[in-house]
Amino acid sequence: MVQLDAISFFWGGFFAAVALLVVGGLAVFAQSHHRVALQSVVTALLTALFVVSYLGWLPGSGWFEELRLVSVTGIVTAILLGVLLLLDLGLLRERANRAVVLRGTALVIAAAVSLSWLVSPRQAVTIASLVAAGVALVSLVLSIRSARRGDGIAWVAASSLVFALTLVGGATSIALDRGGVRWPVHAISAVAGIGFLTAVGAMLWLRYSFLIEMREVLAQGPRYDPVTRMRSSQAVAQMAVQAFTRHRESDRPIVLIAVSIGNLYALENLHGRAALNHALFVCASRLRRCAPADMDMGRLADDAFLLVSRNARDAERLMQVGRRLAKQLARPVTLHTSCADESGDERTEWAAQVGVGLLATTARSQPSAMVAKVRDMSRTAWSFGSRVAWLDQACDTIAELPALDSAR
Repeated sequence: MVQLDAISFFWGGFFAAVALLVVGGLAVFAQSHHRVALQSVVTALLTALFVVSYLGWLPGSGWFEELRLVSVTGIVTAILLGVLLLLDLGLLRERANRAVVLRGTALVIAAAVSLSWLVSPRQAVTIASLVAAGVALVSLVLSIRSARRGDGIAWVAASSLVFALTLVGGATSIALDRGGVRWPVHAISAVAGIGFLTAVGAMLWLRYSFLIEMREVLAQGPRYDPVTRMRSSQAVAQMAVQAFTRHRESDRPIVLIAVSIGNLYALENLHGRAALNHALFVCASRLRRCAPADMDMGRLADDAFLLVSRNARDAERLMQVGRRLAKQLARPVTLHTSCADESGDERTEWAAQVGVGLLATTARSQPSAMVAKVRDMSRTAWSFGSRVAWLDQACDTIAELPALDSAR
């Protein structure tokens, strides 16, 4: 009796977490963020279906027939949850990659389900569990890879997959020996399921909060600092002066990186202020994700950003940073072309015309002159194929920094 009460308590907490995630998704749906809401609800329901099948609560005419149903349900739900996680991580943004992954998913599901019907019911459950664990392990590797590249949400995804692996192991033991499994296995499995749903909810909340903030800044002017959530032009000028002052007595070089966007004014004239604010917000967010942690950054005038390096010894690394910034900020983005509170909200695809200037100088130089110079270099880079310009010290001229294949 005590064991039954303990099992009911822990699994009751799990299904309460499912209900909470579904309710949160419906609340987000009411705020018109339909994609986030759909991912939240579908993830919660698929996880609940996986657990219900392994607990033996699905209808079945007998135990072995029920195990067949468990295996099919486990394979389908595990693979679909893996695809949803890839969507959350933004790894399926490109249409071609998304089509390939979806076709591959359908083939894997068909092959795994077919194989499960060629073996005994217990072996079918084992195959389903191996598929679920394999999906979790592959997703874990992809999450860690994205996290090491600077995506903070990916660390949350990685933690959710550790919980998922624990849940798969416990649920498999329960499905294969429901009467002989003691309540601690149920407890660990239920807590792992709660941890998985909590991590997924945290991921979706981070994405939802990003959308909330984006909606708030769409109607603001381009000179309003919260649009980019960065230092204003005046603060950036002071930041540059402080960097030069700190190193004036040393021989350490100071590296300035300017990123200019050449088609912002055309965007505003064509699609309005909301589209301009959206573009600035996205560019600033990408810049924060790409820039190393040892660089200070801020807004430079209306169409540019400035980065000041505090570690200027590795020239090759800074060149790679310049190339990466040019590549990431030039990725296309779908922009809102009308205010969020208007009916008939329209969208358009836009790609930033990026120019990156790299300038290494001494601390004894004039800060304002160097900032103006690196900004001019970034504007010159608009005409370069690589979109990156640097100062050729030998002839004191602005030259193109070629885009290496390894940096693409």
